[in-house]
Amino acid sequence: MTGQPRTGRGRRGGLGRRLGRVAPLSRLRPQHLPRAGRGAVRRWQDYRERQLALLEGNDPRADLAAPDALAGPAPTSGSTAPGPDHLPELAPGPDAARGWALGSPFYLGFTFALGALLAWLLVQNLTRLTSVLTFLLVSVFVTLALDPVVRWLTRRGVGRGSAVGLVFLGLVGAVTVVGVLVVPPTVTQASTLGEQAPGYVRELLSAPWLNDLDARYGIEERLTSEIERLATDSGTLSTVFGGVLGAAGWVAGNLVGLFTSIILTLYLLATLPTVKEAAYRLVPRSRRPRVRALAEEIMRRVGGYALGQTAVASINAVASWVMMQILGIPYSAILAMLVGLLGLIPMVGATLGAGLVALAALTVSPTTALVVLVYYVIYQQFENYVIVPNVMRRTVAVPGAVTVVAVLVGGTLLGVLGALIAIPVAAGLLLIYHQVLVPRQNSL
Repeated sequence: MTGQPRTGRGRRGGLGRRLGRVAPLSRLRPQHLPRAGRGAVRRWQDYRERQLALLEGNDPRADLAAPDALAGPAPTSGSTAPGPDHLPELAPGPDAARGWALGSPFYLGFTFALGALLAWLLVQNLTRLTSVLTFLLVSVFVTLALDPVVRWLTRRGVGRGSAVGLVFLGLVGAVTVVGVLVVPPTVTQASTLGEQAPGYVRELLSAPWLNDLDARYGIEERLTSEIERLATDSGTLSTVFGGVLGAAGWVAGNLVGLFTSIILTLYLLATLPTVKEAAYRLVPRSRRPRVRALAEEIMRRVGGYALGQTAVASINAVASWVMMQILGIPYSAILAMLVGLLGLIPMVGATLGAGLVALAALTVSPTTALVVLVYYVIYQQFENYVIVPNVMRRTVAVPGAVTVVAVLVGGTLLGVLGALIAIPVAAGLLLIYHQVLVPRQNSL
């Protein structure tokens, strides 16, 4: 049938079959493919629709060539041009290759092993750097406590460096005054206690109830023999001397750490704005204002809590010293210092201080001890409802249950230091919860 024109059926049979073999390509969507092949797929879909439209109308233009991007190389002599059923296979783009690499088992296993190794090394180094991290934490806490005073001075025209110097001079002056007022009586009372301790021991040993127990169970003889055995045991002597040397080393190390913390606090106070700006630059610019506002509020709460707790403990110490002077309780200076230091510990500090003063009051009379207990019950109510609300106003607002849990967790992790900073840390976490997590969940 050479030379006869082809009919529409023939054209449909030839080109239609070729288009039908690649029909699944029409169901593809460009967004499902790598970026490198999206344009080619769109051009091929347009070409196929035009060809089918022309074939349905028996238009002689049905033999239009495919787009250049899909037609392949130009035919040479002795060869035929590639049709649509010879489309070149599209190579996966860089996104697909990267997705395959990231999802490969080898990559996941290597990443997990590397992360576990880094975590193990971090834990090992943290255990070795516990003392250094403790001093750093103390310095940061003291810096945040003193920063409100420094900013108050800078708002009144004092330079940052001069304000830091004035604050430290004020601290040195306060420590000097407290030392002059408290240290001499404390030394005198401590020496008096050392001189009177043997008399207290003799009075205890001559007590009728102890003599009765000695007659029944031979306590004095057993104690004497045990003391002689321990005194002649070389292991006991080495343990005692080792403990003394260890205590001396502990004191020396803590003195060095205290000096280091003071120097670090001085540098942090002087450069705190620069340090904060450097930290804020690590945050994306779009989120920087929000992070800055949250961080400033957290630091304000931590500093306010530290100053407020120090003020509350100082008031308690002074009031306790006045009460002990009125009642004639011995060692009032030492006990007042202990009451002030214990008052820094949330929840239990004031109660422990009251117990120490009550025990010391027992040496005067049981009536005096009862008066001390009544005084501290009344004072605790006055402190909770008058002093704390005025001193801690707009500083921290932590629910009671959260306070208990925070103090327990902080004390377990970091001891007394953890208990001291537990409440402001909990206040900061609650602020993040209310300002970040709750709005995000409500917007979903």
